[in-house]
Amino acid sequence: MRRHIMMAVNYRWKLTLIKCLLLISSLVGSAGWQQALAQQEPIQQESKQQERNVTVPANTKNAQEDDELFVAPQLESSESQANASKSENSTAEKTDDSLPIEVDGIEVFRVRHSVGPYSIQTRVENIQRRLKKAKSDKQYLQLVENIRAINQRQVAEIMMGNEPLVIVTDQDAKAEGLTSRMTLAERQAANLKKALLQSIESHRPGSLILAAGQTAVSALALMLSLMFLNWLFPKIYAWIEVARGKQIKSLRIQNAELISEHTLADVLVGVLRVTRVAIVIALLGLFIPLALSFFPETRGIASDIVDWAVQPVVGVALPAILAYLPNVFVIILIAIATYYLVAFVQFLFKEVGRGTITIANFDPEWADPTFKIIRFLVIAFAFVLIFPYLPGSGSPAFQQVSIFLGVLFSLGSSGAISHLVAGVFLTYTGAFKLGDRVKISDAVGDVVEKTLLATRIRTIKQEYITIPNAMVLSSHIINYSSSSNRTGLILHTTVTIGYDAPWRDVQAALIAAAKATENILAEPAPFVLQTSLDDFFVSYEINAFTNKPQIMAVTYSDLHRNIQDQFNQAGIEIMSPHYATLRDGNRTTIPEKYLPSDYTEPSFAVKVK
Repeated sequence: MRRHIMMAVNYRWKLTLIKCLLLISSLVGSAGWQQALAQQEPIQQESKQQERNVTVPANTKNAQEDDELFVAPQLESSESQANASKSENSTAEKTDDSLPIEVDGIEVFRVRHSVGPYSIQTRVENIQRRLKKAKSDKQYLQLVENIRAINQRQVAEIMMGNEPLVIVTDQDAKAEGLTSRMTLAERQAANLKKALLQSIESHRPGSLILAAGQTAVSALALMLSLMFLNWLFPKIYAWIEVARGKQIKSLRIQNAELISEHTLADVLVGVLRVTRVAIVIALLGLFIPLALSFFPETRGIASDIVDWAVQPVVGVALPAILAYLPNVFVIILIAIATYYLVAFVQFLFKEVGRGTITIANFDPEWADPTFKIIRFLVIAFAFVLIFPYLPGSGSPAFQQVSIFLGVLFSLGSSGAISHLVAGVFLTYTGAFKLGDRVKISDAVGDVVEKTLLATRIRTIKQEYITIPNAMVLSSHIINYSSSSNRTGLILHTTVTIGYDAPWRDVQAALIAAAKATENILAEPAPFVLQTSLDDFFVSYEINAFTNKPQIMAVTYSDLHRNIQDQFNQAGIEIMSPHYATLRDGNRTTIPEKYLPSDYTEPSFAVKVK
């Protein structure tokens, strides 16, 4: 024990000597004294290291803990001299980990910088110890009222009476973003004085009684709120049960029921139950920290509870939202610009389709598909612009998901892409238009829908056939309507007539039948082709022009009826491969009304030589 006391005294003696040397050096400004001081600094550090390695007796402990107040000016002076040849931040330890100075659990200010060998935590512990020690003074109220800031040679000090309480260095001021340590010291002194006076007031008996009353009122308000909730929500549940099928009806789109009235009512009840639980939890979460905040001993706990609840929102979510607001503004601008650009393009091509605006070598029929293609490209380009501003777009997870979706889309949409390309090709080649009568592979009908992926046609039997565009492009297409728009579509049919019938009479009968058919054009005139000379008959093909391909089936039917009438009137039999010119005595196939009155059935004659 004696050895420990001697070491402490030796340390105090050396420290006193250093103070004297520093004082003389500052007054005289001699380089020799400064060199002597520099030689003494290793001794001081060695003495401090020795002090840390020994156990200090109780009667010297307080003196050691208070060394910060006395050593700090000298340390600051040494650091200031070193800063003349070194950078400002190289001599003093800096850290972003600050600790609060609290009074009754309420933060007054924060210590953000260490002083020499004294870390932030050590400084905070020493300040809190001095505040606790001052509370035991009989003149505590007068000491608190006499808290003030004074400016020393190298540091500013917050005094409590005649005793220094907190030192404020230039580094502390810079850590707070201030240029003057005195400004920071005055601010901290005012905050500390205010907090201590409030603490003294809150510990008075009258304040404690008031806090108890406030807690009771808060508890009563909580109880009344819970009772009101227990009364209100059952009433709402009962009203929902009564309103089933009346005020609460099924959700429908035309005749399709999306959500029944019973399901909708059950969903509303479930949402209300969850809302009720959330309100109860919110009330309890509000009451507990409120009640704890009324008492000075539990005010710190209340502050911690509020921090736990608010920190995720205020400390994480809110800054993230505020930081993301510029991105939201950019996204909104891009969306607005895209919307109006698409609207302008739609107006432009709508007028082109109507014919009010003409573009050279641009078919008005192309207006709608061209608009759809441009709209897709504009929206895709807008998404590319928006993508970097989406939250998390730069994260590895987001990028991996994007790559996965891209690969999935590429593998799964190869067929769709081929149909899309075929649709674009069909659009700009003008193979057919809406309303055209076409034949695609074996399907004949009118085009009723034409998209970039598929084509729909309606047959004469009112059948709707959807054909993928890739299949349309790979098949041959016959467009009956495009021919009729120029010279007319040729309808043709073939009859087989025996060699015994004069071909001129056959051709005249066919042309007469064509001219008698409705929807057959007089000009160009119908004509007949002899397509083949078979073993038993001649094939005659009648060709007639029409400008109404949509009703070609009806026109064909009328033409066939007229051919029968004309041939019967001309006395020409329409022969088929089942007939031969050799008669065996059977009656002719011509209807009786077309036969002459003296007609007799032919007989089968055999001549014998």
